Amino acid sequence: MIRINENFNKLKASYLFVDIARRVEKFKEENPSAKIIKMGIGDVTRALPEACIKAMHAAVDELASEESFKGYGPEQGYAFLREAIATNDFKSRGCNISADEIFVSDGAKCDTGNIQEIFAQDITVAVPDPVYPVYVDTNVMAGRTGLNVDGRYENLVYLEANEANGFIPEIPATTNIDLIYLCFPNNPTGATATKEQLTKWVEFAKANKALILFDAAYVAFIRDNEIPHSIYEIEGADEVAIEFRSFSKTAGFTGTRCAYTVVPKKCIAYTKSGEAQSVHPLWNRRHSTKFNGVSYPIQKAAEAVYSPEGKAQVKELIDFYLENAKIIRESMSSLGYKCTGGDNSPYIWVQTNSDSWEFFDTLLNKAAVVTTPGAGFGNCGQGYIRISAFNSRENVIEAMERIKKALNK
Repeated sequence: MIRINENFNKLKASYLFVDIARRVEKFKEENPSAKIIKMGIGDVTRALPEACIKAMHAAVDELASEESFKGYGPEQGYAFLREAIATNDFKSRGCNISADEIFVSDGAKCDTGNIQEIFAQDITVAVPDPVYPVYVDTNVMAGRTGLNVDGRYENLVYLEANEANGFIPEIPATTNIDLIYLCFPNNPTGATATKEQLTKWVEFAKANKALILFDAAYVAFIRDNEIPHSIYEIEGADEVAIEFRSFSKTAGFTGTRCAYTVVPKKCIAYTKSGEAQSVHPLWNRRHSTKFNGVSYPIQKAAEAVYSPEGKAQVKELIDFYLENAKIIRESMSSLGYKCTGGDNSPYIWVQTNSDSWEFFDTLLNKAAVVTTPGAGFGNCGQGYIRISAFNSRENVIEAMERIKKALNK
């Protein structure tokens, strides 16, 4: 008989954002005339940069002619985009990353979920708490965890991030860790890590033959140049880290889908017998076997991000969202709530002084504003909500006014 992968049954009853959608739908049914302002899911709201649109249109025109038509492209991505990425995102900051170490994909979410396929089943995985749910759920699906007990999965190491440590997970006491997930600027807390803090993680990984999966999807929001934009700014990181980037939040590609993963050729993992092996060819094999590449017009649009016009337009986009974030942070702070993020990040992590889902329901039912309950990101998220800056200026201002009224402050 055909059997299922029973690891899926270990997953919580539903995914965080599905829970949110269900509650919002119930509210809409009960309040059909209410204007709901969604500040939960981190989806962009502004149009693509003009430079990207022009490049995409030109690429589509190329496909209309047999002389310039493109069929299957290289699975790793077209060289023109990978060279632009290597030059602008890494070499410009002193990181020795080459184009052939970059793999273009249709999303950082996919890559952070799929990357675990190239590692052994019985490794020990460490995840931050609060955490982007994909890191956890994909390892549950792969069978690396036990059951969920009191909000945490057995056999996972949870790296607690809280107010006491500035929401930057500390180096664990145990050295029995093989794979480490880190995300900076952090989703959901908005916290950023210093060079010194990342250096400690790189040193830990090297000392313990571990590997870091570094999610830098929100790097474009960093305005403090002292904050590392890439883990490869840390000496030796190219031996122990894989980095994930995305055009989704950078240039509004959530609907067009384009991202990339950096797997340095120096990056090493080990066989069961202890033999060192580069992970680059492993990911290349997985990528080329299960993925046929991002479409040519989308890759041309992504390349345009690095043009002079594209850089200026992307900066304007990011500045707009950061101004939204500033308004949200200042508004919630003025109401007496402690906030993290919102300066080098599009997310504001708000201490609610109450149950996360209860506070979420209050804002939904009294203000028709959708946020994200921190408890959905892990045990350390209880007592917090995440507010996204991805919205129109008018909606952000109105949402803050509604929240103030709803909380009677």
